[in-house]
Amino acid sequence: MVVHIFHTCILFGFLMRCDTESRGSGWAQPPRGVAEPRRLSACGNTGSAMALRAELLKSIWHAFTALDVDKSGKVSKSQLKVLSYNLCTLMKIPHDPVALEEHFKDDDEGPVSNQGYMPYLNTFILDKVKEEFDRQDFDRMCWTLCARKNLDRSNLLISDDDAFKIWCIFNFLCEDRYPLSIVSEEMEYFLRKLTDSMGGSWVEERFEDYKLELQTQGRSLSAWELITLVASGHFSKGMDRQTLSMGINEVYHELILDVLKQGYIMKKGHKRKNWTERWFVLKPTSISYYMGEDMAEKKGDIQLDGNCCVEPLPDKEGKKCLLFIKCAGKSYEISASDKKRKQEWIQAIQTCVSLLRLGLPAPHREARLRRREQRGRLQAEQEDLEARMKELTAANDTKQQELEAMRKALEEAAARAAEEERRRLQTQTELQDRYRTDLEREKTVRQQMEEQVALKSSELEQYLQRVRELEDMYHRLEDALEEERAARQDEETVRRLQARLLEEESTKREELEKIHLRQQRAISETEAEKKELEKERRAKDSALQDAMQQLEHLESERQGALEQYQAVTKKLEDAANNTRTWKHKVAEHEGLVRLIQPGNKGPQRITNWGPAAFSEVELSVREKEWQDRKRPAQ
Repeated sequence: MVVHIFHTCILFGFLMRCDTESRGSGWAQPPRGVAEPRRLSACGNTGSAMALRAELLKSIWHAFTALDVDKSGKVSKSQLKVLSYNLCTLMKIPHDPVALEEHFKDDDEGPVSNQGYMPYLNTFILDKVKEEFDRQDFDRMCWTLCARKNLDRSNLLISDDDAFKIWCIFNFLCEDRYPLSIVSEEMEYFLRKLTDSMGGSWVEERFEDYKLELQTQGRSLSAWELITLVASGHFSKGMDRQTLSMGINEVYHELILDVLKQGYIMKKGHKRKNWTERWFVLKPTSISYYMGEDMAEKKGDIQLDGNCCVEPLPDKEGKKCLLFIKCAGKSYEISASDKKRKQEWIQAIQTCVSLLRLGLPAPHREARLRRREQRGRLQAEQEDLEARMKELTAANDTKQQELEAMRKALEEAAARAAEEERRRLQTQTELQDRYRTDLEREKTVRQQMEEQVALKSSELEQYLQRVRELEDMYHRLEDALEEERAARQDEETVRRLQARLLEEESTKREELEKIHLRQQRAISETEAEKKELEKERRAKDSALQDAMQQLEHLESERQGALEQYQAVTKKLEDAANNTRTWKHKVAEHEGLVRLIQPGNKGPQRITNWGPAAFSEVELSVREKEWQDRKRPAQ
């Protein structure tokens, strides 16, 4: 109990001293070079109230963690009572010590975690923020508590005030997750703005290397690491301390104080109508003007709303680049230094009026919300992708197990199929040898038949050449020639049939060879296709049997054609025998008259006395007729 009272006295004295120093140093009236403290009100819409609560909680979280000396996540109740009193004082909330005692009456001695302190903080402090309060004093108090514990000032190249501004910028840009940290995208946004405000050039490669280092380590920066990074000059090499301080101050004004534009402008007075130079500061809801750039003496405010308008004016009274700002019940005439600044001020004021009409926050706050929404969408997509990847990985593992089982089954089936395949190949080789022998025999027989046909044809040509010269015997030989023509047509038909059979036999042989090649290729296929190859083998065996049956059928047809051919040859031999007795009679005749008739378009026969007058078929027919007429005469 004595130890707790001792710590309570020390903390109370420290906080009271900080409060006394802040009041005595004139924080209500900012020092030279510091903008007027922000005056915030919680009477806005629900969205702005929630945003204000989130920003206040960040600063309070820093103060709470500073009081957590042993980093256990808990702080003694006496320290929290002093912290609550100072928060109520700075935020102009009536302090209720009875409510504080009632909230902690259950365990007055034990420490309290941040989860235990949050109900009291929300109910008795944050829910009662209704009046305007100095946000800078609030942040200064939280900064004073946490900076002394966490900030190492020995190696800093910036002032304590610049470190405080970076701390405020960190609270503005960091995520609403505890412990607080800043993501690389927001850190890049801040460092780019700081580099631009210092007039330097952004080195993308340097930041990418640093970003990659953070990603490799799997961490993000805290407020104190960000202050150390900026103070080390890693991204501001070649800049002096004053330039760095001015850059930090400019970014602080834009992001924290909501300063959209500032600069010197000539303003026309309302009473004396004289022109005086003032330092104008444009914010989303107002335009403030001061005696000088240090903003030590404020001269007035121009309150903006959705009904305000800004218009350019023609030059008059020796003044150029004039602007006319019209608000509710009052108007202002100001003069910029040049046309470029005049246009910049017109566009900036019109942007503020448009935002007020639409009820939107400042552009940098709107951009922060869009970046957070985009990160949220990307994170949701990434989580969905990770979930899908897990599902695919699980499905892939299952498929791998199924494939392994199938592989083992295929190996067993392949072992059984290998023996069957060997026996089938042996049988097929024997059949192929037998078919090859039969084909060679058939080829020999066919050649012999062709030689006989050629011999018969040559003998017949000799007979026909002699018969064509017997013009006086034309009428008697007409019947024999007609019969021979019919025999020749039958022979041509038989030859065509035999050619078709040979062609089909060749086609079947090619199909058999293709089947054999496919079977040879199927043997070399992978073990994973053995089952499918077994089915194909059975189908091919069936096709081979069908082809063998077709080949036997063709063989029988060829035998029939051969028999027909032999019959026709017999007829030709009979016709030749009938005309053999003509030789002597024909030789006795001289001065034979040749009858000219339309002949066949086929090749002509040449006799010893000139071209023959008949084709082979006609001569056969006429020879038969001559034989028929000769028999009755005998």
